[in-house]
Formats: sequence, C-alpha cells, structure tokens
Amino acid sequence: MAAFKNYEEKTTELCMPLIEEMGLILWDVEFLKEGAEHYLRIYIDKEGGVGIDECEALSRRMNEILDREDFIDQEYIFEVSSPGLFRPLKRENDFKHSVGRMVEAHTFAPKDGQKEFFGTLTAYSDDDVTISIDGIDTVFTKKELSLIRLYTEI
Repeated sequence: MAAFKNYEEKTTELCMPLIEEMGLILWDVEFLKEGAEHYLRIYIDKEGGVGIDECEALSRRMNEILDREDFIDQEYIFEVSSPGLFRPLKRENDFKHSVGRMVEAHTFAPKDGQKEFFGTLTAYSDDDVTISIDGIDTVFTKKELSLIRLYTEI
C-alpha cells in the first residue's frame, strides 16, 4: 500500500500545474485495486461543476505525462472524473471549499445516541470539524468520523 500512496503523491505533483493552468480544483487522486484491475483516478472540480470536456482535456494531457514519466510498476486504467454529488471531504481544500454548505457526517460509534448527522459545516482544523445542527455547533474529531461529505437531497 505504500507504493499506492507514492503513486498518488507523484500523480498529484505531476497534475497540479495542469489543473491550476486549466482553472480546476483537484479533489482527489487515488490508486487502488478493484477486482483484478488497478485504477489511477484523478477527481477534478471547478466552481459551477466540471464537465466531460474538462475531464477529457486533462486526461489527454496527463496521459502524455504518465507515459513519459512511467513511474507505476503495474498495468492500470487511468480515469479523470468529477467527484460526483456524494463526494467525501478528505483534504484541507475539500473542507475549505465546503464551509457554509450542508454536509452529512457519519461516526464510527454513536454520539449522543446517533451515528448520522446533517448540518452546515461551520469550521474545521487539522483535527476537528464543527457542524451546526439545528443552530447548535457540534464538534467532531476527524478520528470519530467514518465519512463526511456534501449533503445532496435526491
């Protein structure tokens, strides 16, 4: 798994100049195994949402870089995608762009008798997340949370 982390970090380093040049936001980079296949995925976004054209443009440019750098030891499928409606918040930038928005949070263990919380993300730090639930600020340590993502009503 350390190799997977290295692949993600190197990919992030290589794609950031392109992402900034294209006016996009890097949401996440992941290298993982699903079934028999390995996948390298870059998730991008921008204000107002990202479309297929931006994903395709970044994919074409990154394919050239990935082929030239050739730092991944096994075969993989490369994808560039929007993080989707149910995007988890993982990095500081994710939290920064989500302050003031509705979130859904799930805890590993019950807190005040429940494990699911819905409210407005009002603050975050390296260790904590504050969510206003019915006008009351509730602080969660990030270690308590099994998932936090933007809330989308379908």
